[in-house]
Amino acid sequence: MSIEPYLIEYCSPTLARLKSANLFRISFSNRLELEQQLLAWNRLLGQKGVQVLLLREEACQALIYVCRMDLLRQDLKKPGVGEFLKKQGYPTSTLGDTLSQLRQKLLTQEFPHEIGIFLGYPLDDVKGFIQNRGKNCKCAGCWKVYGDPSQAEKLFAQYQKCREVYSRLWRQGRSVWQLTVAA
Repeated sequence: MSIEPYLIEYCSPTLARLKSANLFRISFSNRLELEQQLLAWNRLLGQKGVQVLLLREEACQALIYVCRMDLLRQDLKKPGVGEFLKKQGYPTSTLGDTLSQLRQKLLTQEFPHEIGIFLGYPLDDVKGFIQNRGKNCKCAGCWKVYGDPSQAEKLFAQYQKCREVYSRLWRQGRSVWQLTVAA
């Protein structure tokens, strides 16, 4: 099991500093090996402002959150986001407390849909998804869009292009470290 291909496939926009965070699920057979990989990637990518966190683990599956804390802080300061998260039961005094609550919700709920906020999705789209229970969206790509479809489609295209370029460069021998933009 290697996290590296998942970083390229699912997290290129975060590595490229186009997006605050991405998420992926990975199977593992050895918990110690998973912990060692997370530690190693955090040491390496932390130097460029990226953190790799275990959000949830069950039945040899890990939910990995790759984020740029500085961009996540900016996302959480956008108009209406703090109030929305408070209504969803999140403390907003510190980013650590907010992320701890997300972890707790992932352990006790099927899937808290407000996680979209932690992935850099627009507030209107997260609220729209919750209110419409995932139906009646204007368009869909990396997420379901309930707000501005033209802006979302531009972002979807940008993220897809980033994934394609990063995948090609990685296959040609560039390392994840080389492809990660410094903070």
